[in-house]
Amino acid sequence: MKATVLGSGAWGTAFAKVLAEAGADVTIWARREAVAQAIRERGVNEGSLPGVKLPDRVTATHDLPAAVAGAGMVFIAVPSQTLRANLADWAPHIPGDATLISLMKGIELGTTKRMSQVIVETAQVDPGRVAVVSGPNLAPEIAGEQPAATVVACTDEGRAKQVQQAIALPYLRPYTSDDVIGCELGGAVKNVIALAYGMATAMGLGDNTRASLITRGLAETARLGVALGADPLTFAGLAGLGDLVATCSSPLSRNRTFGEHLGRGESLEAAQASTKQTAEGVKSCLAVRDLARAHGVEMPITEQVERVCHEGVDPRVAVKLLMGREMKPE
Repeated sequence: MKATVLGSGAWGTAFAKVLAEAGADVTIWARREAVAQAIRERGVNEGSLPGVKLPDRVTATHDLPAAVAGAGMVFIAVPSQTLRANLADWAPHIPGDATLISLMKGIELGTTKRMSQVIVETAQVDPGRVAVVSGPNLAPEIAGEQPAATVVACTDEGRAKQVQQAIALPYLRPYTSDDVIGCELGGAVKNVIALAYGMATAMGLGDNTRASLITRGLAETARLGVALGADPLTFAGLAGLGDLVATCSSPLSRNRTFGEHLGRGESLEAAQASTKQTAEGVKSCLAVRDLARAHGVEMPITEQVERVCHEGVDPRVAVKLLMGREMKPE
């Protein structure tokens, strides 16, 4: 099988390694020719995944039509807010029977659409052709072949199983699901909660606070998911609790790290300059908040993260507001 990964960031590069080791011939599309050349000639992508040697079955190109030609599966790993514009250009070149798989975790600003919805709308494909991969999958750990599990969600069970087989390895155990909504929401909202977790960590707050953030963050994620038609059990699984715990607790997490900068009192701009990486939760918190309001769902942690990120509220004030909310049953 030929597979294509659109995007040469850390997760796209790590996923290309997984696909190749599972038996596929893989082409990475890179925005910069210098990155593609380094992958082709030396099997490395030092800017995104330093110290990792890619298998010989991985190549790369800056030529989009060449990258997707003949691909049976096209994996998309670009920043979520750039998906629509990119895919509008890419869609005419993607083979008509290829499965499109989202590796992205975000909600689109303005439309409040999930990534699979943006793919269906922009590429004008049947929803059954679109799958989602989500779970506790930090790219450096996957690239280092540390044991992990993930979820492949698709409304077409056959395609979900095909993707499952394409990425199954001794160190990566994929499960299938038909709950695309739940898997995508779990992956998007956990980035927002991880920002709050990072703020709490930098403020010196302890394990009780952080455990409370994970637990109540999961509760508000599940509330939104149920309102949108997701299976509540999904949020107790890998794409829900699993991804949330990994993203909150790991220093490898971009969103947690970004939150730590904010918790130390840095502005959004200063935190961005310090991290030099995309923290999806910073933009997604706006879209998640809007989605929750549109469906009448209370998401107090998300509301306060948005206020810290985009309204300049001090994280300490945000904590007091969370703790001072009206008492209610769990």
